[in-house]
Amino acid sequence: MLLLKGQLVMRATAASCAKGRVIVITGPTGVGKSSAAISLAKRLGGEIVSADSVQVYKSLDVGSAKTPISERQNVPHHLIDIVSPTEEYSAGDYYVDARAATDDVVARGRVPIVVGGTGLYLRWFLNGKPDTPKATAEQAAAVEAEVAALQSGGGGWDEGVKYLAEAGDPETAHKLARNDWYRLRRSLEILKISGRPQSSFPLPWVTAKESSADVETDSGEPPLKPRQIPGTDGSELDYDFQCYFMYLKRVDLYRRIDQRCEEMLTDPEGLLREASWLLDLGILPNSSSPSRAIGYRQTMEYLTQCRMSGGVSTVEQFLEFLQEFQKASRNYAKRQLTWFRGEDRFRLVDASASKDEIVEFMEQQYVNPSSSTTVSPPSETETGLEKKLELKALKSYVAENRIFTNPSTCADILRWIERTQGTAKVVI
Repeated sequence: MLLLKGQLVMRATAASCAKGRVIVITGPTGVGKSSAAISLAKRLGGEIVSADSVQVYKSLDVGSAKTPISERQNVPHHLIDIVSPTEEYSAGDYYVDARAATDDVVARGRVPIVVGGTGLYLRWFLNGKPDTPKATAEQAAAVEAEVAALQSGGGGWDEGVKYLAEAGDPETAHKLARNDWYRLRRSLEILKISGRPQSSFPLPWVTAKESSADVETDSGEPPLKPRQIPGTDGSELDYDFQCYFMYLKRVDLYRRIDQRCEEMLTDPEGLLREASWLLDLGILPNSSSPSRAIGYRQTMEYLTQCRMSGGVSTVEQFLEFLQEFQKASRNYAKRQLTWFRGEDRFRLVDASASKDEIVEFMEQQYVNPSSSTTVSPPSETETGLEKKLELKALKSYVAENRIFTNPSTCADILRWIERTQGTAKVVI
């Protein structure tokens, strides 16, 4: 648990710092970031700046785990519900919007609290974005015409990947998620403008893992030399960032995630309705940012199968879909843990402590960063026996449903599917 020492001193504000102080709270899905951030904002006079790549989309509430509006009262939130699910929203868009929101909050003497688990959003927000060229209207239109021709041709996505690879960027081509035409289009723009693949543009940072080796490129140029994370070599950042990573033991986190997946499906008017709406908009599963998001992709694929069968689903099919949703969510949490393990700026906070302890710790650190307040030891300091026990538990881990435990608990869902999906349009 958190070890709290020393006395809390008079509260400071961001405006009182030599440069604006910004709190950043992240962690794996389901760990309790948003709840802690709202409580902290109420104590410090803060405002939330979301760092979630799905919460930017309007009407995608349950599947993105947006904090209910009733719980956001008196705490302003930024970058939630700002674009339609039919639009694309990139990390570059986020960088511009999040920095503008943060500047505004600081200018008004409030405390920005950036909260979310999208690693690329946070990395760009903290360190800056790669200096890739921006297309003119004419260049963008030319590339758009090329992509439209590829989409309408017989080869479809596979032909598009081949075209990008042969044009000069095979690395990006083979890393793209299937049907991610938006990023394929952007990669082609960069090639057309610069004559260089996207991977050849230097990043303004490297992670701790990357710092011991050169960063290879595809461009035929010498490897890029590793760059230290800004602020770790004495260089100045434009804000005084206080970054926290909330974590739990993996088995405890997985149990929490599994239950949250069930809760998102308990009311058919939640995630199921949102995914059905995306299909009604003509959006294919895994074809855009929102339809690739964990939960929406699996639900859209399941509902597409239901629509193809005339709105009929068996209990076994529903439970299989639920299992896939839970597994994908756990895997995403594991990737988040891996991603932030290489980010040296984040301080670990044990999320198994009470919310009051966590919030008090962050408040004290905001007010007095030189305080002796400490955080519980990270997992690296656990005993060998503890590590072995956790690894054994992870190897044998099986989701244990708490809501959908027998056929009768699935009845309402199957009736909803029959009523709403039987005559719904099938998007192919």
